[in-house]
Amino acid sequence: MRVAIVGGTGPFGQALAIRLREATHEVVLGSRDADRAASIAAGLGVAGDSNERVVEDAALVVLATNADAALETARALRVPIVATPVLCVASELVFTPRGVLPSPEATSLAERIQDELDAPVVAGLHSLAASTLGSAEPPDEDAFVCGDDADSKQLALGVAAELIAGRAYDAGPLASARALEGMIAVAINLNRLYRGHAGLRVTGLP
Repeated sequence: MRVAIVGGTGPFGQALAIRLREATHEVVLGSRDADRAASIAAGLGVAGDSNERVVEDAALVVLATNADAALETARALRVPIVATPVLCVASELVFTPRGVLPSPEATSLAERIQDELDAPVVAGLHSLAASTLGSAEPPDEDAFVCGDDADSKQLALGVAAELIAGRAYDAGPLASARALEGMIAVAINLNRLYRGHAGLRVTGLP
């Protein structure tokens, strides 16, 4: 499957590209700077080009930009994405001296991105850190995906399951993305306080 990683030149995008390549997907790494994307992608053993070019003919678009650039990027790619499912992995957070807080917005970043696109948007992979995703072994944790379009959600769940040693769970409708994004504030606070790499696992499910 052809997977386009938009804004994929950062640590998370690069780690994701490697995992997807190892799962035998055709990966194309995107950036606003096509030359930068091509250079970084070559070192990862995948293809690279501009964000506008990589979404062409993709079966899944992963929106891996920083949260503060996600809406603008989605808006700019509305036409070339057309109806291709989009997986939003960003979490909108507020960094304060007291710690990291969830966004005060009433809706999730993923829901606001859905408003910018004609394509179905699902949200997920928020709890996977670049450091653990890029480790030698798949992260020993679970992954969560939520969305309103059943087919797009199943597509994203299938990809998520290939990235981890745990399980990929359907976390409900797209509105649940606000909770998923907020959980990352808790994870970052734990990492800072305990100097670790917190992941999430679910117990009690069959």
